[in-house]
Amino acid sequence: MKFFSSTAAAALIASTLPAFAQEASCPIKVGVLHSLSGTMAISETTLKDTMEMLVDIQNDKGGLLGCELEAVVVDPASDWPLFAEKARELLTVQEVDIIFGSWTSVSRKSALPVLEELNGLMFYPVQYEGEESSKNVFYTGAAPNQQAIPATDYFLEELGVEKFALLGTDYVYPRTTNNILEAYLQDKGIAEEDIFVNYTPFGHSDWSKIVADVVALGVDGKKVGVISTINGDANIGFYKELAAAGISADDIPVVAFSVGEEELSGLDTTNLVGHLAAWNYFQSADTEANEAWVASWKERMGEERVTNDPMEAHYIGFNMWVNAVTDAGTTDVDAVRTAMYGQEFPNLTGGTAVMLPNHHLSKPVLIGEITEDGQFDIISETDPVPGDAWTDFLPESAVLKSDWAELGCGMYNTETSTCVQIKSNY
Repeated sequence: MKFFSSTAAAALIASTLPAFAQEASCPIKVGVLHSLSGTMAISETTLKDTMEMLVDIQNDKGGLLGCELEAVVVDPASDWPLFAEKARELLTVQEVDIIFGSWTSVSRKSALPVLEELNGLMFYPVQYEGEESSKNVFYTGAAPNQQAIPATDYFLEELGVEKFALLGTDYVYPRTTNNILEAYLQDKGIAEEDIFVNYTPFGHSDWSKIVADVVALGVDGKKVGVISTINGDANIGFYKELAAAGISADDIPVVAFSVGEEELSGLDTTNLVGHLAAWNYFQSADTEANEAWVASWKERMGEERVTNDPMEAHYIGFNMWVNAVTDAGTTDVDAVRTAMYGQEFPNLTGGTAVMLPNHHLSKPVLIGEITEDGQFDIISETDPVPGDAWTDFLPESAVLKSDWAELGCGMYNTETSTCVQIKSNY
């Protein structure tokens, strides 16, 4: 792949940008904070590959502010405290200008204090539980109102589900998301006793008892559905047990929030046909932009490699960051943060993603059915939904808003008209 030299790129860009736009040290370093080993490697390795591809594409365009970009990759190894250590290494030893990384919320929250202490900036590309808005993070994945709530509505309105099994990995994202969903379901008239909640450790493998418990929910004839916040390689055992128990999507539909094309690529999907996932992107999206993206990915990585939602989130976030740096004329974190508000970039499913003052995107919500080839048939798509940092379905959160552009606060109490706090200890 051809790269511009720093000198050539500087000459090219200097002809179109003002003098102040050269405020960057070459190379511009892009930190990549994703697990390449451990239980989350099944999901995160692809995001490391994505970031390296995006950096190469930008370098082929001439770099940024007269500099080449350099991807600086570290492996926090699915070890949550190590995310903090590696984030500190990226910011202080490697002196990166930006970080793209993390998958689980526990890993993001591990890095948060370091990002805020050192005023680093990280783009976080995965669906999460909300209830957070850090000055030092842009959340390019889905908040609950952009995934969990619409998926639950689909179960209620389209599939007639009357009993819910909320199955999750035992950490903050599933627990907080399920707290929101329990409140939402009860608000919708679902009785507390018709909601079964269960948590398992990372890497859990014995699903026979849990699947049996889920099946037992339907002995009264009521329609049962599973909402899955199971993360990482534990999904392999879960879906295998469903198949072994002879459970089809017609019997007990599953909608997953952490299973996409990458996770399915390692599974026999024959018995999973019809089960669902809710995301903001699927590889099967029929647009010219997505066709070009998928073709580029496969040309680089191999025909067997697939794309998925967190990849699109990095694609959007990276390009917004490039445009914000260009607008600001510098990689300085405070200047780039200000330039991010209102940034727009075409998403891969059609339409345009917009960065909001609460550091979340406006994006459409898609629901897909698993097909035999490990892809998804998109069966539902909404208009763009603005990401909400604080849910409307927990009383303590309903009064909060995030607005870093005008209010300079991520946790603003609308009843008292005060900023509760600036730094994160959520």
